[in-house]
Amino acid sequence: MANAVALPLHSHMDVTAARICVTGGAGFLGKHVVEEFRRNGARDVFVPRKAEFDLTTPEGVERMFREARPTLVVHLAGVVGGIGANRDNPGRFFYENAMMGIHVVEHARRNAVEKLVVAGTICSYPKDTGVPFREEALWHGYPEETNAPYGIAKRALLVQCQAYRRQYGLNAVYLLPVNLYGPGDNFDPDSSHVIPALIAKCIEARESGARRIVVWGDGTPTREFLYVADAARAVVLCAQRYDGPEPINVGSGKEISIRDLAQLIANLCRFDGEIAWDTTKPNGQPWRCLDVARARELFGFEAEVELLDGLRRTIDFYESPGRRADEVLPLDAAAGGKD
Repeated sequence: MANAVALPLHSHMDVTAARICVTGGAGFLGKHVVEEFRRNGARDVFVPRKAEFDLTTPEGVERMFREARPTLVVHLAGVVGGIGANRDNPGRFFYENAMMGIHVVEHARRNAVEKLVVAGTICSYPKDTGVPFREEALWHGYPEETNAPYGIAKRALLVQCQAYRRQYGLNAVYLLPVNLYGPGDNFDPDSSHVIPALIAKCIEARESGARRIVVWGDGTPTREFLYVADAARAVVLCAQRYDGPEPINVGSGKEISIRDLAQLIANLCRFDGEIAWDTTKPNGQPWRCLDVARARELFGFEAEVELLDGLRRTIDFYESPGRRADEVLPLDAAAGGKD
């Protein structure tokens, strides 16, 4: 197939006139991104479902582009999970994330889309990156071992985006979102991330009368968290305002230790029992905190929801009468930070 014609870059994209395709748009982050686009006046938003479009195959991606005819593609779809899920599924997480991204970027080129926004992951950073994580440190080493296959698969998509920009003029931009949380998160103990896992453990222990919960690791690692609605706002702002080749961190710029986080969640959940640490289980990356200056300077994003407020909203969601007790997001529904 002949190369696509080089595309001009835009200083501002009018999402009200765009035909938008959001992969992973039915997932945790994706639902909020779709809502945020609509709040900004978008009228044509296409959300492909896995049952109809297998994005790990070129045929599925080709059909998605044919039906959606997008001018703007936001690639959020990913196979995700916490430390345990990453440890148990390294091959699947590498293959499916790499294949989905590679096919989406390639077909964006073939279809000459005006803009492509790709969500990477904080897991792509090297294990011993100095705090705060600056985007130029992305290539200074290998990711933390338990989620390296996922992180490397996502990191490869940055290379593809930059290569396609140079050779084909594809306006592909790449975001590095930190660990996300909020209402609608996945609370399944086998695949959830740390905040929903701790909320579920504390509330279930409180309700059952258990006096002890067990948490993986020793509690010393630090993490940065971003409320999901803030993350969605960042994605839409990026789609509207940023056209550069460099990756952009998306986060709050604030860190907390897992030990302090666990105690904070226990207090908010009214669980006053013991928090025991299982040091036979992995800690994951030793620390995470982002330099978020680029996002602020290049497309005007700053986090608005403080962790305490966001945790209260997430706990309220978990305890709400209308939430199905067995509600679980599939592993392939969303993108974002892992543990």
